[in-house]
Parts: sequence; structure tokens; C-alpha cells
Amino acid sequence: MSGAADSAPPRPGAPAGRLKKRKDFLRVASRGKRAARPGLVLQAAPGDAGTLRIGFTVTKKVGNAVVRNRARRRLKEAARLTLPGLGAAGWDLVLIGRDGTGRREFATLVADLRGALRQAGVTP
Repeated sequence: MSGAADSAPPRPGAPAGRLKKRKDFLRVASRGKRAARPGLVLQAAPGDAGTLRIGFTVTKKVGNAVVRNRARRRLKEAARLTLPGLGAAGWDLVLIGRDGTGRREFATLVADLRGALRQAGVTP
């Protein structure tokens, strides 16, 4: 493969970049601000690049693989709908799923994300 998929532009409404490496998650956790809500935990740190990068994680404490994947998908969709219009460029964000992430009403989950972004100082 030539890696053409890696250079494709992001789809509309998608966050600009992803955090995938453990060292990036650890850097955000150690240097960033933390905001907890019933549906999620947000860790935010100023990024090295000028773009918004986001990572998602759900621990095994939350449940089995089906429950964790559902929580992760809901976090990704909430981020896709919320982040593009907020002008949060230059931040690295980590969204951590909680026990109630998969069961929480979606509109409430999006409100949790917006509130956490304000609390962490990512948005005014």
C-alpha cells in the first residue's frame, strides 16, 4: 500500500487529528487539565501542533468489549458533532468513557462534553 489513505482529507465534521500513541495520552494526562462529568472525563492540554487532536479511551472497568465499544462510538459521535464549531484548534483532548456513557441519553452526553470543554478552558 502506498499510504494514500493516510493523506486523505478528513471527512466533513470529523476532528482534525487523532491521538493514538500511549506517550501522547500520558502527556495529556500529566500536563493537562481535567474535567469530569457523569457521562465522560475530559483531559485537555495545549498541543504541539496547531491542530485539534483527539483520543478516546474506555477502560475495562466499564464493562465487556461490547459495552466499551458502544461507549467509545458514542463519545466519537458526540465529539464529531460538537468540536468543529468550537474553534478549539491547538489542543490535544482525551475523552474517557465512564460507566454511564453507553446508557446516558445522547443529548445529555453532548451537553456533558460541552460543559467539560468549558470547565477545562478549551472553549469560552
